Amino acid sequence: MILDLLLIGLGIALEPFPLIAFVLILGAKNGTWKGLTFILGWLACLVTVIAAVILATGNDPPKPQTAPSTAALAVKLAAGVVLIMVAVLKRRRTGQPRKQPAWMARLDQLRWWAVAGLAAFLQPWALVAAGAATVAEAKLSTAGSYLALIGFCLLAASSFLYLELYMVFKQARAAALLEQLRTWLESHQDQVVIVLCLLLGFWLVGKSIYLLVS
Repeated sequence: MILDLLLIGLGIALEPFPLIAFVLILGAKNGTWKGLTFILGWLACLVTVIAAVILATGNDPPKPQTAPSTAALAVKLAAGVVLIMVAVLKRRRTGQPRKQPAWMARLDQLRWWAVAGLAAFLQPWALVAAGAATVAEAKLSTAGSYLALIGFCLLAASSFLYLELYMVFKQARAAALLEQLRTWLESHQDQVVIVLCLLLGFWLVGKSIYLLVS
C-alpha cells in the first residue's frame, strides 16, 4: 500500500495543469490567501474521498480473491488504462495551440468558495480513484497506517505547500520564481503529462493484472 500511495501522491503533486493554475492564483489579487484556500480545498477533497472509502469498507479491507478485492483492482486497472490513453492523446496533440480556460482571466475576482471549488475540479481524478482503491485495500489499525494516509494527502499537496510557503517567507523573490515556473510548465506541460501518465499508467495496469491473475 505504501509504495502505491507514494507513487500516486507524487503523480498528483506533479500534475502540470493544477500547478499552472496554482501559480496564477498566487499571482492574483490576494494571492496568498487564495493559495491557502486552494490548498485547503485540495486537501479537503482528498480527505473526503478517503473518508468515504473507509466508511464504505467499514475499515475492514476485502479478502484477496473476493468480489470486493477484485473490484478495487479493477478500479486501479481502469485508472491505469485511462492514464495511458491520456498520454497517447497528449502525444498526438503535442505542439498544437491550447486555448486558455476563461476562468484563468478572472482569478482576481474569484471568491474563496470558487477557489476551493476550483481545487476540487482540478484534481487528477484518475489518480485520485487509484488512491481510493488502494486505501480500500488497507486497514487502519496502527499509527503507521494513519501516518501513511496523512503522508499521502500531504504529498499530493506538497508542490502547492512549497510554493505557498515560498510566497509567504520569500515574497520579494517569489514573483520571479513563479513566473519562471509558469513559463517552464507551459512549455513542457505535454512532455511532463506524457511521462507521468505512462509511468503511473503502466505501473497500475501491470500490478493490477498480476494480482488479478495470481
